[in-house]
Amino acid sequence: MTTLTLPNGDELDFDEAITAREAVEAIGSGLADDALVAEFDGELIDLSATIEDDGEFKVYTWDDDEGKEVFRHTTAHVLAQAVQRLYDDVDITIGPPTEDGFYYDFDAEPFTDEDLRDIEEEMQVIVDEDYDVEREEVSYEEARERLEGNAYKLDILEDIKDAGETISFYSQGEFEDLCRGPHLPSTGRIKAFKLLRSSGAYWRGDEHNTQLQRIYGTSYPREKDLDDHLAFLEEAKERDHRKLGAEHDLFTSSSLVGKGLPVFQPKGARMREILKEYLWSLHEDKGYERIWTPHIAKWDLYETSGHAEKFGDELFTVDGRDSEFVLKPMNCPHHMQIYDDNHFSYRDLPVRYFEPATVYRDEQSGELSGLLRVRSITQDDGHLFCTPEQIEDEVTTIVEIVKEFYDRLDMLDDYKVSLSVRDPDAKDDYLGSDDIWETAESALEGVAEDLDLPFEVIEGEAAFYGPKLDFLFYDALDREWQLATVQLDFNLPERFDLTYKASDNDEKRPVVIHRAITGSLERFLGVMIEHFKASFPLWLSPEQVRVITVTDENEDYADSVVGELNEHGFRVETDYRDESVGKKIAEAETSKAPYVLVLGGDEEENESVNVRSREDGVIGEMSVADFIERLDSEL
Repeated sequence: MTTLTLPNGDELDFDEAITAREAVEAIGSGLADDALVAEFDGELIDLSATIEDDGEFKVYTWDDDEGKEVFRHTTAHVLAQAVQRLYDDVDITIGPPTEDGFYYDFDAEPFTDEDLRDIEEEMQVIVDEDYDVEREEVSYEEARERLEGNAYKLDILEDIKDAGETISFYSQGEFEDLCRGPHLPSTGRIKAFKLLRSSGAYWRGDEHNTQLQRIYGTSYPREKDLDDHLAFLEEAKERDHRKLGAEHDLFTSSSLVGKGLPVFQPKGARMREILKEYLWSLHEDKGYERIWTPHIAKWDLYETSGHAEKFGDELFTVDGRDSEFVLKPMNCPHHMQIYDDNHFSYRDLPVRYFEPATVYRDEQSGELSGLLRVRSITQDDGHLFCTPEQIEDEVTTIVEIVKEFYDRLDMLDDYKVSLSVRDPDAKDDYLGSDDIWETAESALEGVAEDLDLPFEVIEGEAAFYGPKLDFLFYDALDREWQLATVQLDFNLPERFDLTYKASDNDEKRPVVIHRAITGSLERFLGVMIEHFKASFPLWLSPEQVRVITVTDENEDYADSVVGELNEHGFRVETDYRDESVGKKIAEAETSKAPYVLVLGGDEEENESVNVRSREDGVIGEMSVADFIERLDSEL
């Protein structure tokens, strides 16, 4: 007899071995229609898999992440099958599911848009033929024979052998692929799919390896779902920060400067300064002190901190006259030196440092993307040094800053927090005593509860040197971004032998708290450009008011209005060109200026301004004082 235990505790008894599909049918015919994959004792299995032993049994549908991954993994195999049908001498490599689709890499000539259309048509043929997807487990020797001539698959086979994993192939019709699985029961289960684009990709992500051709796609069980996703992708394309950054003169990427090293134009640089000053305004009355550290340091600093080992090839090194230097990959080792030079006692703690500073990492060029992944990373860094008893108060202050900052961006309505703690079954893998871990974890959880954060405790996700809180926010397209973080650290105080004199005159180690509100300014600005579609709120907009003249006779009056606005600290740009008013208004609206003032003879005579709002349209004539009051009120 075989007994399967369901997630709700119910048990299903069978007189003999059964397939996963038969077990699903025993639960309900409706579920059998929707089932895509099953899980037995924690391992995902095909619906065709045989179950002979007692165990826990789950079923996954499209509503589950596991179901989506299997659905799209099978679609990737259909893609590879279609490519092999259409093109000779193409080696297949890997084809995994992704968060919202799939891709497959081929050793082939670049694919054109016409190629993608042909491949898509052949994929539909394979789906319509509704091939059964079958699994076969083979020996290492047989696998080598089957894969002879495909160096990529043989490379993967060696990894499987070294890991001691089962070697399996999946086939559908004439196509077979070395694959762990699981997969859909048949190709006919795929109802809607779309190939999106192709690009180059290095084998194993290493730019020293062969460049392959990657085809991206997505798939869904219903056409409507696919149509909705394609509409989402089109909107995401319109919001792409690289496109908008160029259109609105925010930042520039230069091949002479180097990939992953964006340079900011005046408007973009203005936004960086706005953010830095606003962040400082949230910290300056909370005991933080501004510091400054150089952009390079001796190699020894990072050997002591452990960053030399952690970042390895990502470090930029510089040969000096008498030492080897490193462009700093992190600010914290420098901050440790400032603390260490002061010989603090318990009466001085907490010590709080604030420094938005740029660090450098030699990321692989294929991973670089606009502002979201760069080699020059400006962290809005803060480091605090405190006693274990002070952790909760300090973290509370940081979280309140995070909430105030993101509330101003209207992003607090929907967010979540991950509380990453150590694995209770692997305590030896973490640095620090049980007492300090328990104090730190309970402090973070206490803050999360007291401030009513939407948090989830995730065991095993803490760094080896301390637990952390990660804040995840959603943009206008409901995409999730991990931005703010609060990280406790028991490692750096140990590595740098940091101490403070306790009340009993003993030397004790402080706890270091790393905190970042935006993460990095570059990535944060990239997210904000896409979130607001470059229509920034008034406080963040690099240009708050555009002043337009009707004729050159109104320039002196316009200058006086601009002067008054500047005196009140507003960011103003002017358009006195000899162009039509309509054209100048249209260009101002395209630039996403929050307010446009049109100044002609009537406004000059009445000492007024004619106001247009990006949000409210034509407002009309009002006094300069009333307009300033409106801006102040909105800010």
